[in-house]
Amino acid sequence: MRSKSLYWHQFLLTAGMVALAMTVLAVSFLALSYNYSLSEKRSTMKKDVAMISELSRAYFAGGDITGYGTLNFRQLASYLADLSGDDVLICQTDGTVLLSSDEHLVGKSVSLPESIVYEVLTNGTYSGMTDLGNLYHHREFIICMPVVNQYDGEITGIVAMVSDSTDLTEMWRAFAGIFFFTALTVLLTAVVACSMVTAQQTKPLQDIAKAARRFAGGNFDQRVVKSGSIDEIDELADSFNAMADSLQRTELQRREFIANVSHELKTPMTTIGGYTDGILDGTIPPEKANQYLQTISDETKRLARLVRRMLDISRLQASDVIRDKKRFDICESMRCAIISMEKKIMDRGLDVAAEIPDEPVWVLGDPDLITQVIYNLLENAAKFAPQGSTLKLALGTRGGKALVAIQNQGDTIAPEELPLLFERFHKSDKSRSEDKDGVGLGLYIVKTILNQHREEIRVTSENGVTTFTFTVTMTK
Repeated sequence: MRSKSLYWHQFLLTAGMVALAMTVLAVSFLALSYNYSLSEKRSTMKKDVAMISELSRAYFAGGDITGYGTLNFRQLASYLADLSGDDVLICQTDGTVLLSSDEHLVGKSVSLPESIVYEVLTNGTYSGMTDLGNLYHHREFIICMPVVNQYDGEITGIVAMVSDSTDLTEMWRAFAGIFFFTALTVLLTAVVACSMVTAQQTKPLQDIAKAARRFAGGNFDQRVVKSGSIDEIDELADSFNAMADSLQRTELQRREFIANVSHELKTPMTTIGGYTDGILDGTIPPEKANQYLQTISDETKRLARLVRRMLDISRLQASDVIRDKKRFDICESMRCAIISMEKKIMDRGLDVAAEIPDEPVWVLGDPDLITQVIYNLLENAAKFAPQGSTLKLALGTRGGKALVAIQNQGDTIAPEELPLLFERFHKSDKSRSEDKDGVGLGLYIVKTILNQHREEIRVTSENGVTTFTFTVTMTK
């Protein structure tokens, strides 16, 4: 198992964060619970010590408490000690223990440490952990308060209450045990959940990696199934599948392009080769040689146009049109395109209806490429327009865009064929039979140029009228 995999990185990070959070929570909880328990114990013991201190005043003053004897006081002190669960020590001001509820200390000469006595006499109270000078085997929690004469305020004795620290420790350990058990359960649950979630997150990524490797091997049919539970992963899967669709279309277009180029090159080359061999070996009579040489010349020119168009496409795809944009008058570009097409228009016996404003219409783009777009559309319209018909070239504006429209009359193009007009080497059967000189790249070049300008082109064909309309961004 690779330690650098996303699964282990995410799993260890999440598990580590959960463990750290539980550790911090455990330390905080235990510290707070211990301090809270200690505070509660201290508060309760102070109340008991204060009560016993009040009861002890009469004992130190005269040995009797409201008519009760010393024995009664001893029994009362023992009762309070039993009720609280702690030991009570009644001491003189020098720390000598006079009375103790702890049976182990009865009959023994016991004194409080001088430091505790000094603290009580100086500050009026003492609380802390101590073994009372090795009197106890373990450090115990003790609270001491002075017995003050209510008449002259003189300290006549000291009352101490000793609590067995093991009770407090056991209670704290019980809290800690419960907490650690709960924390361990939560931690194990979090680890299992983290493992499942991490595996669920990494599986689609692994599928995408496998699909990418299959793509590298030429298999473009692979797709990634969405997880259905994580939006970001599903979005990545959608993007990957969209990329796969695009790559598959590109691969199909590449294969189709190669097949089309091969076909377009094969036909004229076969014609050129066949007629040349026929002239050389005498199969074609000398009196017909010029006729076939003219065919060879036409096919050679067609090959040259095909190669030139291919070079144009390569140049367009490699150029940065956005960087070459400039301000120019599109009306002038339209007039230049008409002048360049004049001979072809005249040869076809066509009329031209030009609706071009007299005032300049300034647009932003590459003037040479936009002029080529207009020329290609005019050439395409003239090629398929019946002799004697009218070509219409118009310019309008709308929403900050210049709209250039080229319209011709002829056969209506089927709706399902309209989206295919801008594909490479696309020709309908009718146009293929009539247009021997075309190479099927003119409209593809138009679409490529406008895409690089981030402009749009639309085509409609109804009732024998076909119209191409494209946009160019206007500027001041």
